[in-house]
Amino acid sequence: MSFSLTLVCLWAVIANILAMTPSADNHWRNAYVLIAVGIPLAGFVTMQHGPWVGLLVLAGGCSILRWPVIYLGRWLRRGATRGPAE
Repeated sequence: MSFSLTLVCLWAVIANILAMTPSADNHWRNAYVLIAVGIPLAGFVTMQHGPWVGLLVLAGGCSILRWPVIYLGRWLRRGATRGPAE
């Protein structure tokens, strides 16, 4: 296994451990750190293994961090329905 895929597996294990720990802010601080580390890791995997493996890693990260992705989708949808005049 390559170094980038090893790092992504380590990221996934850490994300699951963080999800099992109690948190006062509903894990949002953990999610911000995981996003900040996960995006460059996805780019590193894409650089080493190509876009298809990079998309699989991105989909895995989105499944682990699903609530930030859901809130981003709601925010984008809300902004698209307002229109440019508002």
